[in-house]
Amino acid sequence: MDTDVLIVGAGPTGMTLANELVLAGVSTVLVDRLPQRSDLSRAGGVQSRTLEALDQRGLLEPLLATGDHPVTTGHFAGIPLPLQPERHRLPWRAVPQVVIEGFFEQHLAERGLHARRNHELVGLAQDDDGVTATFADGAALRVRYLVAADGAHSTVRSLVRAEFPGQPGTLTIVAADVRLGGVDPLTSHTWNEDGHWAALFPLGTDPQGRPLRRLVLGGPDRSRPREIPVTEDEVRRGLNAVFGTRVHLLELRYARRITNASRQVAQYRHGRVFLAGDAAHVHLPLGAQGMNTGMQDAFNLGWKLGAAVHGWAPEDLLDTYHAERHPAGAAVLRNVRAQSLLMDWAGTRDPDVLAAREIFTDMARNPEVQHHLADLMSGMAVRYPMPGADTHPLVGRPAPDLDLGTARTHELLRSGRGVLLDPADTFAEAVGPWSDRVDRVGQGSDTEPMLVRPDGYVCWAGADDPEPALARWFGEPR
Repeated sequence: MDTDVLIVGAGPTGMTLANELVLAGVSTVLVDRLPQRSDLSRAGGVQSRTLEALDQRGLLEPLLATGDHPVTTGHFAGIPLPLQPERHRLPWRAVPQVVIEGFFEQHLAERGLHARRNHELVGLAQDDDGVTATFADGAALRVRYLVAADGAHSTVRSLVRAEFPGQPGTLTIVAADVRLGGVDPLTSHTWNEDGHWAALFPLGTDPQGRPLRRLVLGGPDRSRPREIPVTEDEVRRGLNAVFGTRVHLLELRYARRITNASRQVAQYRHGRVFLAGDAAHVHLPLGAQGMNTGMQDAFNLGWKLGAAVHGWAPEDLLDTYHAERHPAGAAVLRNVRAQSLLMDWAGTRDPDVLAAREIFTDMARNPEVQHHLADLMSGMAVRYPMPGADTHPLVGRPAPDLDLGTARTHELLRSGRGVLLDPADTFAEAVGPWSDRVDRVGQGSDTEPMLVRPDGYVCWAGADDPEPALARWFGEPR
């Protein structure tokens, strides 16, 4: 074998996975067809669950130290959601994709992993032992596993003939990074009577310290073929249609057209090939969910591939990647379609849609509804199907961030190993045979016992015997 894992695509999903594999001690090659990393912002926000996962690896503070990444409120279909400090320890942050990619590129380079650019995958063949990947320049790599993180137009997805059902794109809207004059900093979603609308989100500042914003424009007669460039005049006309002369364009830094396609692969695993990020699911960029869903795919898959490479993975551990992440991705596509309808994405001003939005807006003033929507959008609502999830409220969910005296829960996960919280020192003997892959934390807290996977999800809790859960997630004892 030339390497254990080949990752195709050096975007946020691919780089997150590469970091997980480096942490797990797995030899990894990361390739990308582009000659250099893009300098375009693209995705613009990081949700609470992704922030937690980065914090679990000790990466959050250095990431936020790269610039001005303000805390901001979320929304559902343009309906603002207040911050939920009592529910979400780490609120939504405006961190553009370009910043995340630059941060991970440097972080990985410091650990000896450099993306191999100008590497265009053109073929792959797999057998019982591994995958042979071939590239446009004639080079080939023999690897144990291959992960597709190569985006919405994934070459790997085509090569494995993965089914990609869903809804094709029927229209486009404009997304642009801009500097604006005359805009209220609190402005988010604005509609006019004709159905034209604009959405604004903070993107931090440019090198001169001037505020940048992501501007999204849509409405009737705004759909154009994706290949037609977005001009400054088009953006100005869109702003004028929604805001009149009050808001004006100072600088257009980047713009593209986005379709409303909604698709998800039928299977995330194809033998020794795995699909992640936009290679596995595409949808409208509503609520900063696309990049975050891809990064969560990577956090879920990384430790499982590490277990397989090191030989202790239970027989079906790699299958749980699809079992856990496919429902999570499907839930994102569902809420995006609902938001698109309630936002009147096409600007139809259909009376039935407007009536539904009015009622939904009233409902969203209820704190319980706000909590539900905030959990949904932040990724905190995800609950993986696991043994015990029907009998214990913690199982399948992200581990609570507890003060354990000498450390907090998230700090214990920085090694990339599992963690057994054992406050009464009851299970030292039981966990001993798994001590090469699970750390035990004993006295020092009044929490109940729980077993936390390397990705931060609780896979056992309570007072019964933890050995079945240890074997289920961490394989045969040594």
